[in-house]
Parts: sequence; C-alpha cells; structure tokens
Amino acid sequence: MESQGGLQADAESEPKVSIPVSDVYGWENIRDDDIMQQQSAIRAEEAEKVPFIGDKEPLSVLAAEYESGSPILLMKIKVLGEKYGAIRRTRGDGNCFFRGFMFSYLEHILESQDQAEVDRITTNVEKCRENLQALGYADFTFEDFFALFLEQLESVVQGKETSISHDELIIRSRDQSVSDYSEFVTSGEIKRRSEFFEPFILGMTNATATVEQFCKSSVEPMGEESDHVHIIALSDALGVPIRVVYLDRSTGAGDVAVNHHDFVPSAGCLPSSSDGSSETIKPIVTLLYRPGHYDILYPK
Repeated sequence: MESQGGLQADAESEPKVSIPVSDVYGWENIRDDDIMQQQSAIRAEEAEKVPFIGDKEPLSVLAAEYESGSPILLMKIKVLGEKYGAIRRTRGDGNCFFRGFMFSYLEHILESQDQAEVDRITTNVEKCRENLQALGYADFTFEDFFALFLEQLESVVQGKETSISHDELIIRSRDQSVSDYSEFVTSGEIKRRSEFFEPFILGMTNATATVEQFCKSSVEPMGEESDHVHIIALSDALGVPIRVVYLDRSTGAGDVAVNHHDFVPSAGCLPSSSDGSSETIKPIVTLLYRPGHYDILYPK
C-alpha cells in the first residue's frame, strides 16, 4: 500500500506527460537479429552444461527423456531398441555432427585395430590436404587441425608408446579442436565438386548463396548446424560410410517405423570388405538425428 501511496503523491505533484509505449520499451530498436542473437546465447549457455562428448548410456535413457512427451516418439524409441542398445550424447552447440562423427570413427579404429583402414584414411587425408592447397587455402589455416587428427588416429592404434586407452580417447575428444578438422575437409570437398553440390545449396538457401558463400557461412564456422550436404561431402571426401537414423514425429501407413539413410561414398573410396564386395560394407559411423541435433548410436 505504501508504494501505491507514493506513486499517487508523485502523480499529483508532477504534470502528466504522455509517453509512447515504444519509447518506454524501445521495441522499435529491437531487431530480429537481436532476438536471434539472444536466443542463440541462451542455447549456447544451456549447451555448455553438456560435455562435448558424453558417456555411453543405455538406450533406455532416451525413453525416460520422452516419458511425458509424444507417444509416437516413445513408440519409435521402442522400435529403435530392437536394433540399437546404447547412445552417446554430444553437446548441442551446432558442432554435434562433426564431433559425433570424429569420435565414433576414432572409437571404431580403437576397437577394430584395422590397420588397412588406418592406411586408407591416411591416404585420403593427404588428398584432402592437397585439395585445400589447390583451392588456395593457406597451410597455416588448416595444418594444425590435420596434424591433430593424424596424431589422434595414430594414438588409437595399440602397441605403441603413444597408444591411448578408450578412457583417454574420451578425454581428448572433449577438446573442441578435434572436430575442426572435419569442417575443413567438408568445405574443401564441396568446393572441389561445386557443380554437384550447387543445386543442393541453392535449394537450402532459396538461391541466395553461392558455393563459396555457403562454405564460409555454413560449413567452416563453428556452431553451424549440419545438413545432408555436409554429410555427403564428408563421407565422400574420407570414404567413410555414415548411417543417420531419424527420430521424429513423422508417421506413415502401417506399423511405426524408424527411418534411416546410409550415406555411402563412391566405390573407389570405400573401405575394403572381407570378401571384396561393396554390398556387405556396413556403416562405420551411426548417428541418431533429432531435429537440430546429432548423437552417436550403437548397434546391438
């Protein structure tokens, strides 16, 4: 009551002045860019609460996350559990695809100890480096990232003084710079095959961006969400088959199903299968996609 009395007294002693609402709140000065930046800052703050690479968890944690949510998602998670047993979360800061890919690939090498695959990917990495140089990139802009990836690749091969354990791989993969290598590889591949990727890019940007502009604004910077263009380019450049499993609210006729897409590089870039047949090659990396985010998925 005191505050109301005080306000009344002030109103009686001062002349009444009409102040436009827009002057009080400054709405005319708030732009869409400001709102988007504020929303981005909020998302970034929330994302920082999650490590770059999380611990491996049973798929049941996903069901618990949606326990009070969409029934269709719960049904799809149940279907998902028939083929997949675990999930590893990644930080949702826009770099989740590259980060998830990089960790999953290195984890595959650590567990398989496939020296032939190590030799193959090393050769492809060198081709990617030469491609960036041919495109006019200065060595200092990407060389450290390439060296870091090759160092990580070498370290997961066991039997050497520099070999690391699975726990150490997790610790190292919680360093952001490990995934930056993938962004340069992806950008270089898109530019190298610009005629192939241009129609996809024009469709995504409503014909407002060139290939060069797209790479500068949507591939090379950190924090930009990855789409099918990024996945195709990275898979082709390194010759690594990638499966993306989609968890969304889409429905179709008949039983509930979980869709997936396999991004398979050209035959000449594929890893060798045990019998030499490309049909038997399985994805090396499997990611779970929920709108705007990628996590790592583990088949049973």
